[in-house]
Amino acid sequence: MQQGNILGTLLPLIVFFAIFYFLVIRPQQKQAKAHKEMLNALAKGDKLITNGGLKCTVVKPGEDFITVKLNDDVIVEIDRQFVAKKLDA
Repeated sequence: MQQGNILGTLLPLIVFFAIFYFLVIRPQQKQAKAHKEMLNALAKGDKLITNGGLKCTVVKPGEDFITVKLNDDVIVEIDRQFVAKKLDA
């Protein structure tokens, strides 16, 4: 009798955690993994958008910072963390 009561109490909690995992945690992990792979694959000439909304072109990818060109005259370094996405051709 006691065993059935514990199972009945824990079952909704287990189901809730499973739903939370598949709807929130797992997609977030997949997105973070894809973003990390995109950052590691950056090469010279790739066009990207920063978190600040700037559209730029990669001049030289580095370990922690990426040298980018905003226009013909402005070349800056940005931290890899601030790359939002890569623009496809």
